[in-house]
Amino acid sequence: MSGFTVDCAAVDFDLSADQLALRDAAAGLLDAEAGHDALRARVGPGSVVGRGAAAPQGYDEAVWSAMAEQGWLALEVPEDEGGLGLGMVEVAVLCEEIGRRLVAAPFLSSMVALGALRSPEAQADDATAAWREALARGAAVGCVAFAPGGLEVEPAWADGPVRLRGTTPPAAYAPSADVAVVVTSDGVYGVDLGTSGRPAPLPAMDRTRELGSLAFDGTPAHRLGGADAADLVLDRAVVLAGAEMLGAADHVLAMTVQYAKDRVQFGKPIGSFQAVKHMLADALVDVEGMRSTAYYAAWCAAADDADRSLAASMAKGWCSEASRRVMAAGLQVHGGIGFTWEHDMHLYLKRAQLDQVSYGDAAFHRDRIAGILRGRLDAGQALW
Repeated sequence: MSGFTVDCAAVDFDLSADQLALRDAAAGLLDAEAGHDALRARVGPGSVVGRGAAAPQGYDEAVWSAMAEQGWLALEVPEDEGGLGLGMVEVAVLCEEIGRRLVAAPFLSSMVALGALRSPEAQADDATAAWREALARGAAVGCVAFAPGGLEVEPAWADGPVRLRGTTPPAAYAPSADVAVVVTSDGVYGVDLGTSGRPAPLPAMDRTRELGSLAFDGTPAHRLGGADAADLVLDRAVVLAGAEMLGAADHVLAMTVQYAKDRVQFGKPIGSFQAVKHMLADALVDVEGMRSTAYYAAWCAAADDADRSLAASMAKGWCSEASRRVMAAGLQVHGGIGFTWEHDMHLYLKRAQLDQVSYGDAAFHRDRIAGILRGRLDAGQALW
């Protein structure tokens, strides 16, 4: 996606050779460290599901260490600060591969948290330097909680920090996080969970990730930015969530096509039936639409393009609904086997259901798109 230029004849809508190499290297690492056996070991036997089941806890420390060793967490950190100096397109490439395998690692949340801690206001606060350094090394885990209107922010007294009161909606990996980035209606705040305390894991249908709600009662917090910073955190989060949904949907499509070739009914593979062909063709259109919107949004975020927020919300809105349709098609083609604990179909379905509503569902982002376009119209600007 790095080849965008003014000359339309030279526009490159594919990944560059370096980005493809990064994707292949990521696939190799994740297959070795977080393959199918690791996934099934994490979710456990089917008997753990239901009333009274233990909540999913922790993350895959082996793959997290491997990610840190390869410098994944420092992907966007400038080279003169010891990072790789890459951008959001490359981060999206990694998130797609993570989504393809349902990897249990807090990569997305930590990358978004680290981005928030690199804002100008955050970097002016010396107290956040240790957080940035630890997150970039993979020595700390970050979580991101969106609570627009759900928290009370108490002003700072003298030179002290602001304080937060209230409870956030569930956030991925909050029970294991060291640093929480909290987005409210007026800004972004950082909280040291090692000091204030981590929440208990919540029961969840998606057993590949842990969830927790952050409860604050006069908890000290560092202000990381205002409304513009909040928009940027949201944009980054939804772009990467869209990339993860793309990876999962692409895998489900491939898995479903293979099943349609192998499963025989009435003496023929079910993939030869017209109804199944149409279903899979629609799923392919959905996946390719997810790919286009997710990577265009990632490019806009990397370039800090004027359409960054618009592209991000378009990607999240499309990916959320397309993901739902692809998962439904996969489940229908697989039939009864797709409902069994032994098959992976239900794991992708459950993870997708959470991704579809995380950081705002499709309806929320359609409203956000309408608000952006209305603002442009009122200002006499071009809509696109």
